[in-house]
Amino acid sequence: PLWTGFAQGLSAGIGEEILFRLGLMSLIAWFAWDLPAFDRLTAIDKRPAIRLLAADGTAFATLGDLYGEALDYEAFPPVLRQAVLAIEDRRFFDHGGFDAVGLLRAAWTNLVEGHLVQGGSTISQQAVKTVFLGPERTLKRKVQEAILTIELEGHLSKREILALYLNRVYLGAGAYGMDGAARRYFGSSARDLTLPQAAMLAGLMKAPSRLSPFADWAAAVRRANLVLDTMVEAGFITPEAAARAKANPARTVKRPGGDAVRYFSDWVVERIPDYIGPSDDDLVVKTTLDLKAQNAAAAALAAGLGRDGGRGAIGQGAVVALGLDGAVRAMVGGRDYQASSFNRAANGLRQPGSAFKLFVYLAALEAGLTPDSVELDGPVDIGGYRPANHNGGYAGPVTLAQAFAQSINTVAVKLLARVGAGAVVEMAQRLGITSPIPRNASIALGSAEVSPVELAAAYAVVGNGGFEVFPYGIVEVRNGAGTVLYSRQASPPERLIRERIDWQMVDLLRLVIGQGTGKAANPGRPAAGKTGTSQNYRNAWFVGFTGELAAAVWLGNDDMAPMKTVTGGAAPARIWASFMRAALKGAPVRALPEAPPDRDLLDGLFHLFSGRSDSPGTAGGGRRAGPDGPTIIYEYPKGRD
Repeated sequence: PLWTGFAQGLSAGIGEEILFRLGLMSLIAWFAWDLPAFDRLTAIDKRPAIRLLAADGTAFATLGDLYGEALDYEAFPPVLRQAVLAIEDRRFFDHGGFDAVGLLRAAWTNLVEGHLVQGGSTISQQAVKTVFLGPERTLKRKVQEAILTIELEGHLSKREILALYLNRVYLGAGAYGMDGAARRYFGSSARDLTLPQAAMLAGLMKAPSRLSPFADWAAAVRRANLVLDTMVEAGFITPEAAARAKANPARTVKRPGGDAVRYFSDWVVERIPDYIGPSDDDLVVKTTLDLKAQNAAAAALAAGLGRDGGRGAIGQGAVVALGLDGAVRAMVGGRDYQASSFNRAANGLRQPGSAFKLFVYLAALEAGLTPDSVELDGPVDIGGYRPANHNGGYAGPVTLAQAFAQSINTVAVKLLARVGAGAVVEMAQRLGITSPIPRNASIALGSAEVSPVELAAAYAVVGNGGFEVFPYGIVEVRNGAGTVLYSRQASPPERLIRERIDWQMVDLLRLVIGQGTGKAANPGRPAAGKTGTSQNYRNAWFVGFTGELAAAVWLGNDDMAPMKTVTGGAAPARIWASFMRAALKGAPVRALPEAPPDRDLLDGLFHLFSGRSDSPGTAGGGRRAGPDGPTIIYEYPKGRD
């Protein structure tokens, strides 16, 4: 009773109006207590930007958030200011932050159209949302937006508010602010925007990701045309000027390497922490990418899939090229990055088929055989494993050179049994294959899965004379201030293959292109390589090298569906040759590793006086158990060992 009487007296003394005002002020205070500080006008929360440079210093990608130069009101061209005002807030200079007329007009337009066409927010409100608030839609947020809009209008002039908005608005493709967007889409400063360009950027504000000209250029043009029409309605431009702009819509800069280069960009960015650790700095990364080779790889794959994809039921492909030291010069991880960003060149593990025979023959040569050693192409049975040749027949006695050039399966399996699966696995791992390899007879024909980049690197070892190769894409990393955080310092490579063995292997690989299954891969300069086709035509490969580059081409389907009799010597070989011709056009021809003219004579004298034979078999036939495999029964033609 005492408290009730006190409250009644207080109410009577203060009055209902004062209580209402106190309640309203308390409510506003509750909404405002966690408002962001107004000094956030100059604060920018952004992801670190990573700028990627090709080997020649050309910038080909910027990842993260790109902010351009913060420009004053007068620095923005009139056509840009007019385009934004026309489409976003035509009465901006007449209202105090909220536009009742504009809100009613937007509501009427949306009612007539039957769906949301226009919004009622002013530029001041949008600036507040951009600078201070997140994307959530709640009553509290709307009240805070109103409070901050009033505060913004009280602190800044109209010109300052418009400049703030133009410098901070998100415009798609990771670009913030008109200057950042102008540089990303058109390769120039916002100061230099033309009318068609200004209309396109103003149009992006509605749906920056969906309307980005990189994502959908036609949709961006349609939206720009709408902006031009509103500029005519507002009296900013004449109908004739709008017509001329529509007839010559803005064109985006051609991004070096196109979309296909994004496979390489992703691959490089994933590896940056390995070199410098976690970093929140903006970074400039110099890479190994050769834009000429990259464009050649993308074009060759696109043309090959366009020519053979339909009739061959080929859904996907990948191309990767390395310098013979391991520097990745080109990487295309699929036919369309927008449709699938999975990098098949770096991360796709597929059966290489006969392209894996490189390791079988290297192990055999290292065990003492030579390209002239003879083996019988005939039926073979290893613990129930009975491989057949592609043509279903047998050629009888053949040299290893002939067997390799014609990709004879039975000989490869017999060689693996002779040297042991362990020796073949060790050879593959020595040359850089890190994917798991089972120790069984079927690996001779490429049953173990590998990635294109590691297979290309293994072939590069043979192409550079037998020295180790580690695929790499980063040369140098600097922070935004220019401080070097990492610089590649290459140590002398270790020799992995003896010189004589390497020369012999190069000769075998040259025969594949000169006389064997890879004739379609001839690029018009010295080249060596190997075809590969896995069981049921699920994978088709060509892997090889010139004196300048090693490259792997893979074709197949993501769902492992068989292709229509596509072999490594067909579409992959043609793509490989097309790539090499374009990538090396105008480049001096470099020879492949080969023995000096007098080397064969010296080797012959060595074997003559040492009594050593390069062919460890016995004439007439025999049984041999490999250290890692079952006994194999085979025949050697008499007098041919």
